[in-house]
Amino acid sequence: MTAWFGALMTPLQTALGEMHAMTVWEAVAVLLALAYLLLAMRASVWCWAAAFLSTAIYTVLFFKVMLLMESLLNVYYMAMAFYGYWQWSRGGERHHGVQVCSWPLATHLRLIALTSIVSLAVGYLMANFTQASFPYLDAATTCFAVMTTYLVARKVLENWLYWVVIDLVSIYLYLSKGLMLTSLLFVLYVGLAVGGFFLWRSTMVEEAEAVTG
Repeated sequence: MTAWFGALMTPLQTALGEMHAMTVWEAVAVLLALAYLLLAMRASVWCWAAAFLSTAIYTVLFFKVMLLMESLLNVYYMAMAFYGYWQWSRGGERHHGVQVCSWPLATHLRLIALTSIVSLAVGYLMANFTQASFPYLDAATTCFAVMTTYLVARKVLENWLYWVVIDLVSIYLYLSKGLMLTSLLFVLYVGLAVGGFFLWRSTMVEEAEAVTG
C-alpha cells in the first residue's frame, strides 16, 4: 500500500512542482511585459530588453503547453525586440536612433487593407481546418499585432491607436471565454496605449522644435 501511494504521489508532486514553476515564470513574463509597455511609453530603448526577456519566457511556456503557434509568434516578437533596439539606438539618417514620426493616412489605409486581407485568409484557414473559437477575430488581432509591433520598432506615432483597437477586440474575446482577469489586464493596456499616444505626440513635437529651433 505504501509503495503504491508513493508511486502515485511522486508524479503528482512533480506535476505540481512544474505547475508552480510555470506560474512563477508566467508572473515574471507578465511583469516584464508591463515594464516593456511602460518603458515604450517613455520611448526608452530599454523597453526592448524587457520585451525580449518577456517573449523568451512566453516562447518556452507556450511550447511546454503545446500552443505551438503562440510560441512561434513569440519567436517573431523576440526577433522584433532585436530590430526595435537597433532602430531606436542605431537607426535613422544619422544612425543615432529613429525619432517619433507620423505616417500619412494613405499609408495607414494601405497597411490596414493589406493586413485585413491576410487576416481574412488566416481566419478562413482557422475556421475550416481548426477548432478555433472566433477564428476571424482571433486572426485579425494576431495579424494586426504583428504589423503594429513593426510600427513600434519604427517609432510610428499611430501604433498606439492600433493597439487601442486590438486591445478592445481582445477584451471582447477574453470576456467571451470567461477570462475576467486577462480582460481587466487588457483594460489597463487600453489606458496605457492612450497615454502612450499622447506622450509620443508630445515627444514628436519637442523633437521637431529642437530641429527647427
